[in-house]
Amino acid sequence: MTDAPFYAFVNARLVDPVQERDEIGGLLIQGDRIVDSGPDIIIPDETETLDCTGLTLLPGLVDMQVFTGEPGEEHRETLATVSRAAAAGGVTNLAMMPNTSPVIDDAALVDYVLRRARATSIVRIHPMAAITKNCDGTHMSEFGLLQEAGAVAFTDGDKAVMNALTMRRALSYAANFDALIMQHAMDADLQSAGVMHEGELATRLGLAGIPVAAETAIIDRDLRLVELTGARYHIAQISAADSVATIRAAKARGLKVSCSVSATHLMLNENDVESYRTFAKLNPPLRSEGDRLALVDGIADGTIDVVVSGHNPQDAEAKRQTFAQSAYGTVGVETLLAGLLTLHHADGLELKSLLATVTSRPAELLGLEAGSLEAGNKADFSLVDLDAPWIVDADNLRSKSKNAAIDGRKLQGVVEACYVSGKRVFDLGGQK
Repeated sequence: MTDAPFYAFVNARLVDPVQERDEIGGLLIQGDRIVDSGPDIIIPDETETLDCTGLTLLPGLVDMQVFTGEPGEEHRETLATVSRAAAAGGVTNLAMMPNTSPVIDDAALVDYVLRRARATSIVRIHPMAAITKNCDGTHMSEFGLLQEAGAVAFTDGDKAVMNALTMRRALSYAANFDALIMQHAMDADLQSAGVMHEGELATRLGLAGIPVAAETAIIDRDLRLVELTGARYHIAQISAADSVATIRAAKARGLKVSCSVSATHLMLNENDVESYRTFAKLNPPLRSEGDRLALVDGIADGTIDVVVSGHNPQDAEAKRQTFAQSAYGTVGVETLLAGLLTLHHADGLELKSLLATVTSRPAELLGLEAGSLEAGNKADFSLVDLDAPWIVDADNLRSKSKNAAIDGRKLQGVVEACYVSGKRVFDLGGQK
Protein backbone atom coordinates (compact mmCIF):
# COMPACT_ATOMS: atom_id res chain seq x y z
CA MET A 1 0.00 0.00 0.00
CA THR A 2 1.52 3.33 -1.06
CA ASP A 3 1.94 6.23 1.34
CA ALA A 4 1.89 8.75 -1.51
CA PRO A 5 -0.46 11.71 -1.10
CA PHE A 6 -3.81 11.92 -2.85
CA TYR A 7 -4.58 14.48 -5.54
CA ALA A 8 -8.07 15.26 -6.80
CA PHE A 9 -9.10 16.98 -10.03
CA VAL A 10 -12.67 18.15 -9.63
CA ASN A 11 -15.44 19.81 -11.67
CA ALA A 12 -14.01 18.64 -14.99
CA ARG A 13 -15.87 17.18 -17.93
CA LEU A 14 -14.72 13.55 -17.86
CA VAL A 15 -14.62 11.74 -21.20
CA ASP A 16 -13.62 8.07 -21.18
CA PRO A 17 -14.73 5.74 -24.00
CA VAL A 18 -13.89 2.59 -22.01
CA GLN A 19 -16.29 3.53 -19.23
CA GLU A 20 -18.82 5.03 -21.67
CA ARG A 21 -18.46 8.23 -19.71
CA ASP A 22 -19.03 11.84 -20.73
CA GLU A 23 -20.11 13.81 -17.67
CA ILE A 24 -19.01 16.34 -15.09
CA GLY A 25 -16.99 14.74 -12.33
CA GLY A 26 -13.60 14.25 -10.79
CA LEU A 27 -10.45 12.13 -10.84
CA LEU A 28 -8.64 10.95 -7.72
CA ILE A 29 -5.04 9.75 -8.00
CA GLN A 30 -2.46 8.46 -5.56
CA GLY A 31 1.12 8.07 -6.64
CA ASP A 32 1.20 6.87 -10.23
CA ARG A 33 -2.29 5.30 -10.22
CA ILE A 34 -5.90 6.33 -10.62
CA VAL A 35 -7.90 5.59 -7.47
CA ASP A 36 -11.34 6.66 -8.67
CA SER A 37 -13.09 8.68 -11.34
CA GLY A 38 -16.67 9.79 -11.89
CA PRO A 39 -19.31 12.19 -10.65
CA ASP A 40 -19.24 10.99 -7.03
CA ILE A 41 -15.62 10.38 -6.07
CA ILE A 42 -14.87 10.30 -2.34
CA ILE A 43 -12.01 12.67 -1.53
CA PRO A 44 -9.95 11.74 1.56
CA ASP A 45 -8.99 14.35 4.10
CA GLU A 46 -5.86 16.45 3.39
CA THR A 47 -6.16 15.81 -0.35
CA GLU A 48 -4.76 18.54 -2.61
CA THR A 49 -7.57 19.55 -4.97
CA LEU A 50 -7.46 21.25 -8.37
CA ASP A 51 -10.64 22.91 -9.67
CA CYS A 52 -10.93 22.06 -13.38
CA THR A 53 -14.11 24.02 -14.16
CA GLY A 54 -14.32 24.69 -17.90
CA LEU A 55 -11.76 22.00 -18.77
CA THR A 56 -12.19 18.48 -20.13
CA LEU A 57 -10.20 15.65 -18.57
CA LEU A 58 -9.18 13.00 -21.12
CA PRO A 59 -7.22 9.76 -20.90
CA GLY A 60 -3.67 10.13 -22.18
CA LEU A 61 -3.56 9.71 -25.95
CA VAL A 62 -1.87 6.74 -27.62
CA ASP A 63 -0.21 7.64 -30.94
CA MET A 64 0.26 4.46 -32.91
CA GLN A 65 2.58 5.76 -35.65
CA VAL A 66 5.52 8.02 -34.87
CA PHE A 67 8.79 8.21 -36.77
CA THR A 68 11.84 9.64 -34.98
CA GLY A 69 15.42 10.41 -35.92
CA GLU A 70 17.04 8.71 -32.93
CA PRO A 71 19.05 6.58 -33.21
CA GLY A 72 21.15 7.70 -36.16
CA GLU A 73 19.49 10.90 -37.39
CA GLU A 74 19.16 13.01 -34.30
CA HIS A 75 19.21 16.19 -36.41
CA ARG A 76 15.62 15.32 -37.39
CA GLU A 77 14.23 14.37 -33.98
CA THR A 78 15.38 12.87 -30.71
CA LEU A 79 13.39 10.84 -28.21
CA ALA A 80 13.57 13.83 -25.87
CA THR A 81 12.20 16.34 -28.39
CA VAL A 82 9.44 14.06 -29.69
CA SER A 83 8.38 13.36 -26.11
CA ARG A 84 8.06 17.08 -25.36
CA ALA A 85 5.96 17.56 -28.50
CA ALA A 86 3.83 14.57 -27.51
CA ALA A 87 3.21 15.84 -23.98
CA ALA A 88 2.17 19.24 -25.35
CA GLY A 89 -0.43 17.40 -27.43
CA GLY A 90 -1.75 15.23 -24.60
CA VAL A 91 -0.02 12.11 -25.94
CA THR A 92 1.31 9.96 -23.10
CA ASN A 93 2.15 6.79 -25.07
CA LEU A 94 3.62 6.64 -28.54
CA ALA A 95 4.59 3.70 -30.74
CA MET A 96 7.89 4.32 -32.46
CA MET A 97 8.48 3.07 -35.99
CA PRO A 98 11.61 0.98 -36.64
CA ASN A 99 12.97 3.00 -39.58
CA THR A 100 15.96 4.39 -37.74
CA SER A 101 19.67 4.07 -38.39
CA PRO A 102 20.27 1.26 -37.65
CA VAL A 103 16.84 -0.29 -38.24
CA ILE A 104 15.24 -1.78 -35.12
CA ASP A 105 15.43 -5.41 -36.18
CA ASP A 106 17.37 -6.87 -33.25
CA ALA A 107 16.44 -7.43 -29.60
CA ALA A 108 19.44 -5.41 -28.45
CA LEU A 109 18.19 -2.39 -30.38
CA VAL A 110 14.72 -2.70 -28.83
CA ASP A 111 16.38 -2.73 -25.43
CA TYR A 112 18.52 0.27 -26.36
CA VAL A 113 15.48 2.33 -27.37
CA LEU A 114 13.65 1.41 -24.17
CA ARG A 115 16.66 2.41 -22.06
CA ARG A 116 17.14 5.69 -23.94
CA ALA A 117 13.45 6.46 -23.58
CA ARG A 118 13.56 5.87 -19.83
CA ALA A 119 16.55 8.21 -19.58
CA THR A 120 15.41 11.06 -21.85
CA SER A 121 11.67 10.89 -22.59
CA ILE A 122 8.89 12.43 -20.49
CA VAL A 123 6.24 10.16 -22.06
CA ARG A 124 6.21 6.42 -22.68
CA ILE A 125 7.84 5.28 -25.92
CA HIS A 126 7.10 1.78 -27.20
CA PRO A 127 9.35 0.55 -30.02
CA MET A 128 8.01 -1.43 -32.93
CA ALA A 129 10.36 -3.83 -34.66
CA ALA A 130 10.94 -4.48 -38.35
CA ILE A 131 9.14 -7.34 -40.10
CA THR A 132 12.23 -7.97 -42.22
CA LYS A 133 15.91 -7.41 -41.58
CA ASN A 134 16.90 -3.83 -42.39
CA CYS A 135 13.34 -3.43 -43.76
CA ASP A 136 14.63 -4.99 -46.97
CA GLY A 137 11.46 -7.03 -47.51
CA THR A 138 13.38 -10.29 -47.83
CA HIS A 139 14.69 -11.88 -44.63
CA MET A 140 12.31 -12.06 -41.66
CA SER A 141 13.24 -10.75 -38.23
CA GLU A 142 13.08 -12.94 -35.13
CA PHE A 143 9.61 -12.01 -33.87
CA GLY A 144 9.74 -14.07 -30.70
CA LEU A 145 12.94 -12.51 -29.37
CA LEU A 146 11.89 -9.03 -30.44
CA GLN A 147 8.51 -9.32 -28.73
CA GLU A 148 10.17 -10.66 -25.60
CA ALA A 149 12.52 -7.65 -25.63
CA GLY A 150 9.55 -5.28 -25.69
CA ALA A 151 8.52 -4.71 -29.32
CA VAL A 152 4.79 -3.96 -29.39
CA ALA A 153 4.20 -4.67 -33.11
CA PHE A 154 6.02 -5.47 -36.35
CA THR A 155 6.25 -3.23 -39.40
CA ASP A 156 8.66 -2.21 -42.10
CA GLY A 157 7.57 1.35 -41.47
CA ASP A 158 7.22 3.37 -44.64
CA LYS A 159 8.00 0.39 -46.85
CA ALA A 160 5.53 -2.30 -47.90
CA VAL A 161 6.54 -5.94 -47.72
CA MET A 162 6.26 -6.49 -51.46
CA ASN A 163 7.01 -10.22 -51.64
CA ALA A 164 3.78 -12.15 -51.08
CA LEU A 165 5.53 -15.28 -49.81
CA THR A 166 7.54 -13.28 -47.27
CA MET A 167 4.34 -11.59 -46.11
CA ARG A 168 2.55 -14.91 -45.80
CA ARG A 169 5.39 -16.31 -43.70
CA ALA A 170 5.45 -13.18 -41.53
CA LEU A 171 1.71 -13.40 -40.88
CA SER A 172 1.90 -17.14 -40.11
CA TYR A 173 4.82 -16.59 -37.76
CA ALA A 174 3.13 -13.64 -36.05
CA ALA A 175 -0.04 -15.66 -35.49
CA ASN A 176 1.93 -17.99 -33.21
CA PHE A 177 2.73 -15.06 -30.88
CA ASP A 178 -0.55 -13.17 -31.37
CA ALA A 179 1.71 -10.39 -32.65
CA LEU A 180 0.36 -7.49 -34.67
CA ILE A 181 1.65 -7.04 -38.22
CA MET A 182 1.40 -3.46 -39.50
CA GLN A 183 1.69 -2.90 -43.23
CA HIS A 184 2.41 0.26 -45.20
CA ALA A 185 -0.05 -0.24 -48.03
CA MET A 186 1.81 1.15 -51.01
CA ASP A 187 2.84 -1.00 -53.97
CA ALA A 188 6.30 0.32 -54.85
CA ASP A 189 5.99 -0.74 -58.49
CA LEU A 190 2.65 1.00 -58.99
CA GLN A 191 3.87 4.04 -57.09
CA SER A 192 6.97 4.16 -59.29
CA ALA A 193 8.03 7.82 -59.61
CA GLY A 194 4.69 9.13 -58.35
CA VAL A 195 4.78 11.89 -55.74
CA MET A 196 1.13 12.94 -55.29
CA HIS A 197 -2.40 11.69 -55.92
CA GLU A 198 -2.93 10.64 -59.53
CA GLY A 199 -5.56 12.87 -61.12
CA GLU A 200 -6.27 16.07 -62.98
CA LEU A 201 -4.36 18.25 -60.50
CA ALA A 202 -1.19 16.15 -60.79
CA THR A 203 -1.38 16.43 -64.58
CA ARG A 204 -1.86 20.20 -64.36
CA LEU A 205 1.12 20.54 -61.99
CA GLY A 206 3.28 18.30 -64.16
CA LEU A 207 3.86 15.85 -61.32
CA ALA A 208 3.83 12.06 -61.55
CA GLY A 209 0.79 10.60 -59.82
CA ILE A 210 0.27 7.72 -57.39
CA PRO A 211 -2.89 5.77 -58.26
CA VAL A 212 -5.32 4.60 -55.60
CA ALA A 213 -4.61 1.09 -56.94
CA ALA A 214 -1.10 1.29 -55.45
CA GLU A 215 -2.80 1.22 -52.04
CA THR A 216 -5.65 -1.16 -52.71
CA ALA A 217 -3.50 -3.72 -54.52
CA ILE A 218 -1.48 -4.33 -51.35
CA ILE A 219 -4.59 -4.36 -49.15
CA ASP A 220 -6.42 -6.82 -51.43
CA ARG A 221 -3.44 -9.17 -51.52
CA ASP A 222 -2.81 -9.03 -47.80
CA LEU A 223 -6.43 -9.67 -46.88
CA ARG A 224 -6.20 -12.97 -48.76
CA LEU A 225 -3.12 -13.83 -46.71
CA VAL A 226 -4.84 -12.83 -43.47
CA GLU A 227 -7.69 -15.16 -44.38
CA LEU A 228 -5.13 -17.89 -44.98
CA THR A 229 -3.14 -17.40 -41.76
CA GLY A 230 -5.60 -16.01 -39.20
CA ALA A 231 -3.08 -13.38 -38.11
CA ARG A 232 -3.79 -9.91 -36.72
CA TYR A 233 -3.20 -7.37 -39.47
CA HIS A 234 -3.20 -3.58 -39.34
CA ILE A 235 -2.91 -1.13 -42.22
CA ALA A 236 -0.76 1.73 -41.01
CA GLN A 237 -2.51 4.48 -42.98
CA ILE A 238 -5.26 4.45 -45.54
CA SER A 239 -6.04 7.40 -47.78
CA ALA A 240 -8.78 6.43 -50.24
CA ALA A 241 -12.51 5.69 -50.41
CA ASP A 242 -11.82 2.32 -52.09
CA SER A 243 -9.67 1.26 -49.13
CA VAL A 244 -12.42 2.14 -46.66
CA ALA A 245 -14.92 0.04 -48.62
CA THR A 246 -12.52 -2.91 -48.84
CA ILE A 247 -11.78 -2.89 -45.11
CA ARG A 248 -15.46 -2.54 -44.27
CA ALA A 249 -16.19 -5.67 -46.29
CA ALA A 250 -13.25 -7.56 -44.73
CA LYS A 251 -14.50 -6.79 -41.23
CA ALA A 252 -17.96 -7.99 -42.20
CA ARG A 253 -16.31 -11.32 -43.12
CA GLY A 254 -14.79 -11.54 -39.64
CA LEU A 255 -11.14 -11.02 -40.57
CA LYS A 256 -8.74 -9.78 -37.87
CA VAL A 257 -8.07 -6.56 -39.74
CA SER A 258 -7.78 -3.01 -38.45
CA CYS A 259 -6.56 0.25 -39.93
CA SER A 260 -5.44 3.79 -39.20
CA VAL A 261 -5.75 7.14 -40.87
CA SER A 262 -3.65 10.19 -40.14
CA ALA A 263 -5.25 13.31 -38.70
CA THR A 264 -3.67 15.21 -41.59
CA HIS A 265 -5.52 13.11 -44.17
CA LEU A 266 -8.77 13.88 -42.33
CA MET A 267 -8.17 17.63 -42.67
CA LEU A 268 -6.40 18.16 -46.00
CA ASN A 269 -6.79 17.00 -49.60
CA GLU A 270 -4.78 17.10 -52.82
CA ASN A 271 -5.54 20.78 -53.31
CA ASP A 272 -3.20 21.57 -50.44
CA VAL A 273 -0.36 20.52 -52.75
CA GLU A 274 -1.41 22.98 -55.49
CA SER A 275 1.33 25.56 -54.91
CA TYR A 276 3.95 22.78 -54.76
CA ARG A 277 3.89 22.84 -50.95
CA THR A 278 6.45 20.24 -49.99
CA PHE A 279 5.14 20.22 -46.40
CA ALA A 280 2.03 18.55 -47.89
CA LYS A 281 4.03 15.80 -49.62
CA LEU A 282 2.93 12.71 -47.72
CA ASN A 283 3.07 8.96 -48.19
CA PRO A 284 0.30 7.88 -48.74
CA PRO A 285 -0.50 11.10 -50.58
CA LEU A 286 -3.30 13.50 -49.85
CA ARG A 287 -6.10 12.44 -52.17
CA SER A 288 -9.36 13.90 -53.50
CA GLU A 289 -12.00 15.63 -51.40
CA GLY A 290 -14.27 12.62 -52.05
CA ASP A 291 -11.62 10.36 -50.55
CA ARG A 292 -11.25 12.64 -47.53
CA LEU A 293 -14.99 12.59 -46.91
CA ALA A 294 -14.99 8.79 -47.20
CA LEU A 295 -12.29 8.67 -44.51
CA VAL A 296 -14.45 10.82 -42.23
CA ASP A 297 -17.37 8.44 -42.86
CA GLY A 298 -15.06 5.53 -42.04
CA ILE A 299 -14.31 7.11 -38.67
CA ALA A 300 -18.00 7.75 -38.04
CA ASP A 301 -19.11 4.15 -38.67
CA GLY A 302 -16.12 2.49 -36.97
CA THR A 303 -14.53 1.04 -40.11
CA ILE A 304 -11.37 3.01 -39.33
CA ASP A 305 -10.13 1.97 -35.90
CA VAL A 306 -7.35 4.43 -35.12
CA VAL A 307 -6.29 7.98 -35.88
CA VAL A 308 -2.52 8.54 -35.85
CA SER A 309 -0.28 11.55 -36.24
CA GLY A 310 1.94 9.87 -38.83
CA HIS A 311 4.61 12.10 -37.26
CA ASN A 312 7.57 12.05 -39.66
CA PRO A 313 10.03 14.88 -38.99
CA GLN A 314 12.21 16.12 -41.85
CA ASP A 315 14.84 18.84 -41.59
CA ALA A 316 14.63 22.03 -43.63
CA GLU A 317 17.04 20.85 -46.31
CA ALA A 318 15.02 17.69 -46.96
CA LYS A 319 11.90 19.78 -47.62
CA ARG A 320 13.60 22.74 -49.34
CA GLN A 321 13.77 20.89 -52.66
CA THR A 322 11.62 20.64 -55.75
CA PHE A 323 8.39 18.81 -54.94
CA ALA A 324 9.52 15.65 -56.72
CA GLN A 325 12.86 15.59 -54.89
CA SER A 326 11.70 16.60 -51.42
CA ALA A 327 11.23 14.12 -48.59
CA TYR A 328 7.84 12.72 -47.58
CA GLY A 329 6.35 13.47 -44.20
CA THR A 330 4.85 15.94 -41.74
CA VAL A 331 5.20 16.49 -38.02
CA GLY A 332 1.95 15.92 -36.19
CA VAL A 333 2.19 14.38 -32.73
CA GLU A 334 1.64 17.76 -31.04
CA THR A 335 -1.41 18.55 -33.20
CA LEU A 336 -3.00 15.07 -33.20
CA LEU A 337 -5.73 15.87 -30.68
CA ALA A 338 -6.59 19.28 -32.11
CA GLY A 339 -6.70 17.79 -35.59
CA LEU A 340 -9.03 15.03 -34.45
CA LEU A 341 -11.27 17.58 -32.77
CA THR A 342 -12.00 19.16 -36.16
CA LEU A 343 -14.29 16.17 -36.77
CA HIS A 344 -16.13 17.04 -33.56
CA HIS A 345 -16.35 20.79 -34.10
CA ALA A 346 -16.86 20.86 -37.87
CA ASP A 347 -18.48 17.51 -38.66
CA GLY A 348 -20.44 16.92 -35.47
CA LEU A 349 -18.95 13.50 -34.63
CA GLU A 350 -19.41 12.41 -31.02
CA LEU A 351 -16.42 13.26 -28.87
CA LYS A 352 -16.45 9.99 -26.92
CA SER A 353 -16.31 7.75 -29.98
CA LEU A 354 -13.71 9.99 -31.63
CA LEU A 355 -11.54 9.81 -28.54
CA ALA A 356 -11.56 6.00 -28.66
CA THR A 357 -9.54 6.17 -31.90
CA VAL A 358 -6.61 7.74 -30.06
CA THR A 359 -6.95 6.07 -26.66
CA SER A 360 -8.56 2.70 -26.02
CA ARG A 361 -8.42 1.23 -29.53
CA PRO A 362 -4.71 1.73 -30.19
CA ALA A 363 -3.96 0.65 -26.62
CA GLU A 364 -5.89 -2.58 -27.18
CA LEU A 365 -4.21 -3.30 -30.52
CA LEU A 366 -0.74 -2.76 -29.04
CA GLY A 367 -1.46 -4.51 -25.74
CA LEU A 368 -0.76 -1.41 -23.64
CA GLU A 369 -2.13 -0.53 -20.22
CA ALA A 370 -3.34 2.85 -21.37
CA GLY A 371 -6.23 4.82 -22.80
CA SER A 372 -8.69 4.83 -19.88
CA LEU A 373 -9.51 6.61 -16.64
CA GLU A 374 -10.54 3.40 -14.87
CA ALA A 375 -9.47 2.87 -11.28
CA GLY A 376 -6.16 1.00 -11.04
CA ASN A 377 -4.83 2.31 -14.35
CA LYS A 378 -1.73 4.44 -14.64
CA ALA A 379 -2.51 8.10 -14.00
CA ASP A 380 -1.98 9.25 -17.59
CA PHE A 381 -4.34 12.04 -18.60
CA SER A 382 -4.60 15.59 -19.89
CA LEU A 383 -6.65 18.69 -19.17
CA VAL A 384 -7.97 20.30 -22.35
CA ASP A 385 -9.88 23.44 -23.27
CA LEU A 386 -11.88 21.92 -26.13
CA ASP A 387 -13.08 25.22 -27.58
CA ALA A 388 -9.95 27.37 -27.32
CA PRO A 389 -8.97 28.58 -30.81
CA TRP A 390 -5.41 28.71 -32.06
CA ILE A 391 -3.46 28.84 -35.30
CA VAL A 392 -0.76 26.29 -36.05
CA ASP A 393 2.63 28.01 -36.29
CA ALA A 394 5.24 25.46 -37.31
CA ASP A 395 8.05 27.52 -35.80
CA ASN A 396 6.42 27.29 -32.37
CA LEU A 397 5.90 23.52 -32.41
CA ARG A 398 8.12 21.59 -30.03
CA SER A 399 9.30 19.04 -32.56
CA LYS A 400 12.91 19.51 -33.61
CA SER A 401 11.80 19.63 -37.24
CA LYS A 402 9.15 22.10 -38.39
CA ASN A 403 7.63 20.43 -41.47
CA ALA A 404 3.96 20.83 -40.53
CA ALA A 405 1.52 20.17 -43.36
CA ILE A 406 -1.18 22.05 -41.45
CA ASP A 407 0.99 25.12 -40.81
CA GLY A 408 -1.33 28.15 -40.65
CA ARG A 409 -4.43 26.03 -40.03
CA LYS A 410 -7.04 27.35 -37.57
CA LEU A 411 -7.85 24.72 -34.92
CA GLN A 412 -9.84 24.42 -31.71
CA GLY A 413 -8.65 22.51 -28.67
CA VAL A 414 -5.69 23.40 -26.45
CA VAL A 415 -3.96 21.06 -24.00
CA GLU A 416 -3.54 22.97 -20.74
CA ALA A 417 -1.67 20.24 -18.87
CA CYS A 418 -0.53 16.65 -19.35
CA TYR A 419 0.23 14.04 -16.69
CA VAL A 420 2.18 10.78 -16.96
CA SER A 421 2.04 8.42 -13.96
CA GLY A 422 0.51 11.25 -11.96
CA LYS A 423 3.42 13.60 -12.69
CA ARG A 424 2.75 16.80 -14.61
CA VAL A 425 5.00 16.69 -17.67
CA PHE A 426 3.46 19.64 -19.51
CA ASP A 427 1.88 22.83 -18.22
CA LEU A 428 0.82 25.40 -20.79
CA GLY A 429 0.86 28.14 -18.20
CA GLY A 430 4.43 27.30 -17.26
CA GLN A 431 5.37 26.25 -20.82
CA LYS A 432 7.08 23.16 -19.40
